[in-house]
Amino acid sequence: MRSLFISDLHLDAERPHVVGAFERYLATEAREADALYVLGDLFEVWLGDDHATPFNDRVKRALADVPCRKYLMHGNRDFLMGPAFCTDTSMELLDDPTPVDLDGNTWLLLHGDTLCTRDTAYLAAREQLRNPAFQADFLGRSLPERAAFAASLRAESQAHTSSTEMDIMDVTPEEVTRVLAESGLTRMIHGHTHRPAVHDVAMPDVSDATRIVLGDWDATGWALDVVDGTPTLGSFAIT
Repeated sequence: MRSLFISDLHLDAERPHVVGAFERYLATEAREADALYVLGDLFEVWLGDDHATPFNDRVKRALADVPCRKYLMHGNRDFLMGPAFCTDTSMELLDDPTPVDLDGNTWLLLHGDTLCTRDTAYLAAREQLRNPAFQADFLGRSLPERAAFAASLRAESQAHTSSTEMDIMDVTPEEVTRVLAESGLTRMIHGHTHRPAVHDVAMPDVSDATRIVLGDWDATGWALDVVDGTPTLGSFAIT
């Protein structure tokens, strides 16, 4: 059994090198896998499933052409992907968090942003954006209005990132331990922080608790390859 995990591609028409790398990955590695998991921020922005553009359609076609089972989790950039997107790509939308069995070992999958509890400004904004009433109002607006609002959010996010210490935007170790303990699991996979690594997690009476962080795609692409229950976090150059 082979399962692939990726996140934080931030696909955008203005980043053709990443788009091309993603298409090559789908046409090669993903076609040899049994399952593909995208753990959030596939797109830099998603204005709604009714936002039909040549670029969005191109990405959807590439995903739809992959024959393995495919799973999708919302990120902080593309949380408005809905049933129509999943239908068009033959993907299944996962809750955040969700457990998944990989050859007898159960891993907890998350996008990762909810683990960053020290970034209170971000979490307050997240709560507003994930509110169903807010989303219904947003999706009821015209696409130009949605695009303008999304652009303002990106500008605010960039300003927040540039003025906030990196450690504040990283996960809170105590939250990682709490979430794992609450789930009854000892293994976690997430993205969001753009800090790819394999971490040991300190948990009472557990000697092998593990947290694997997926990397973002830019000059380098990152993927977690789990074969017969054994995980390998790898990278490759994007040109």
